[in-house]
Amino acid sequence: MKTGIRVVVVDDEPYSRDELKFLLGQYDDIEIVAEADSGEKGLEVIMKNEPDVAFLDIEMPRMSGMELAQALKNMKKTPLIIFATAYPDYAAKAFRVQALDYILKPFDEDELAETIEMIREKLGAAGAGAGEKQEFLLSPAARLAVEGDGRIVYLSPEEITYMFREERETVICTKDEKYSVRTTIKDLEAKLKGYPFFRTHKSYLVNLNKVNELIPWFNGAYQVKVEGSKEEIPVSRNYVKELRDRLEL
Repeated sequence: MKTGIRVVVVDDEPYSRDELKFLLGQYDDIEIVAEADSGEKGLEVIMKNEPDVAFLDIEMPRMSGMELAQALKNMKKTPLIIFATAYPDYAAKAFRVQALDYILKPFDEDELAETIEMIREKLGAAGAGAGEKQEFLLSPAARLAVEGDGRIVYLSPEEITYMFREERETVICTKDEKYSVRTTIKDLEAKLKGYPFFRTHKSYLVNLNKVNELIPWFNGAYQVKVEGSKEEIPVSRNYVKELRDRLEL
């Protein structure tokens, strides 16, 4: 039997708590094992249930979400922390307590989907060996077949700088050329699994080895620049921390 990702939701506002539970309930691999309406009760249910992930409101009476996150760091099995709050000003503090992500109320379904993907990737990496660097094991001879203009071009993954979705096509960019294909970003990401490609945004996939600059933008988001391109590629704020972890020593 498949084991789901075990989640606890802590929020003193019942409507926000119910909304988040409803949205999380749409994911087959998410299992909400407990909820709490205060930081104190949150600490109790988290210690009891040992979830994989804790969604924490920040502004709560008596024990805030930040204080709860600090307390959880002393647990033997610390859950991944996702802050869910109406206040954008806590982002810097959130990352200081090593939160995986930070989502704003009212919840945006696309942003929550990005958060769920981050959780899956993080827990998958932990299952393979927490803290270990990914090894790229695909054969150097492997090529991505790009069909167009009556011909098939075989691209080495190392040639690709980034790709993006444009209407019904995906544009694959190298230093010198662009190729349009009907294959979705999601399918291309799956084909390139094992190579250092990173989804910076729902519409962009970037070769990490080609990134030259990470540029602050607004509201916690960033942009990246890659070799051979003047375009500034968006980085959703949900992906910034993981991107920096992947890029930096």
